Amino acid sequence: MGTKIGLGMDVLSAATLRIRIAFDVFDKIYVSFSGGKDSSVMTHLVLQEARKRGRRVGLFFVDLEAQYKLTIDHVKNIFLAYEDIIDPYWIALPLNLRNAVSQYQPQWLCWDPTRRDDWVRTPPSDAYIDPCAFPFFISGEEFEEFVVEFGEWYGGGKKTCCFVGIRAQESLNRWRTVTSRYKKQFRKYRWTTLCGRNLYNVYPIYDWKTEDIWTYFARTGDAYNALYDRMHQAGLTIHQMRICQPYGDDQRRGLYLYHIIEPETWGRVVARVNGANHGALYAKDSGNIMGMQKITLPDEHTWQSFSMMLLDSMPEKTSDHYKDKIAVFLKWYQGRGFPDGIPDDGDLDKTSPSWKRICKSLLRNDYWCKGLSFSQHKSGAYERYKKMMKKRRLEWGLI
Repeated sequence: MGTKIGLGMDVLSAATLRIRIAFDVFDKIYVSFSGGKDSSVMTHLVLQEARKRGRRVGLFFVDLEAQYKLTIDHVKNIFLAYEDIIDPYWIALPLNLRNAVSQYQPQWLCWDPTRRDDWVRTPPSDAYIDPCAFPFFISGEEFEEFVVEFGEWYGGGKKTCCFVGIRAQESLNRWRTVTSRYKKQFRKYRWTTLCGRNLYNVYPIYDWKTEDIWTYFARTGDAYNALYDRMHQAGLTIHQMRICQPYGDDQRRGLYLYHIIEPETWGRVVARVNGANHGALYAKDSGNIMGMQKITLPDEHTWQSFSMMLLDSMPEKTSDHYKDKIAVFLKWYQGRGFPDGIPDDGDLDKTSPSWKRICKSLLRNDYWCKGLSFSQHKSGAYERYKKMMKKRRLEWGLI
């Protein structure tokens, strides 16, 4: 990990300078807005600069349906407050999202057109809800694919930047996103990342701390999401507060807050996605139920036999998905020092192969097996991958 080096200025001045540079050098600009605290600070700073310059920019919000009403109210207020200088893109399209609280429905489709009566709420009248609204869009594609395709479409081949409100303090992955020496960036600016054809992500507040975010709101009086006030009342610290789609691998820990903060929304959420109530009850608990922190081995089991028992207990489609991943994992280590198979027990870090590590991924409902060093498939490639793995598993004789 690199060493942090001070810039000789406060974080607000540094963010303002980065935003001005971006306005000077990029032909097209838009803001990726989520309604969260970091995103809100960045959005205010960018759109206030746009207003000073009399320049229109895009405001891009992907509505994931199962979101707090308070978040949606805040997003509406931001769109309204800056309507004079924005091109609004409120997206309510059927995107494939992770559901980490169910093995029967490991993914779910927000704004599923076949389940309109079950939608958590109705999208705004001016939202993009027609799958034909964008020529590149394929119903059911992954969120990560859509945001890049949108940016390239919005830029139209011109030099384009997307402002993204991530902070390096939030996670190691976000730190790496900014500091990586191997990424492609715009000119010498490390706070940019090439993510598409002529499309760059710009991270103007990457070096802010959580305290800086709330200091900004206190001093400026700019609007923020009132959901954070409710989270504070529910006992969360400023470092524990997160706003995002509720069913993801990390996000599920906050599911229980729905019925505390917005019980009227919670009823719709439970009816909408399989496993939501189970996740709310157990996602915070450590142990085998959700594979959180310390896991224990049942009596008369090895980690391998426990893993096989878990696989046998799953729906066939889900079990087969995991078996593909495990087969690749085992085959990879066969050629790297473990020709007779991986150890049963071992450390849970990503450099030590063991059946215990496999078992933890299964207990965590880690659908893409990121704990086994896999990454998520692109939506169009998954079916081809399944056909290929069916043949390979027969050849390898694994799982």
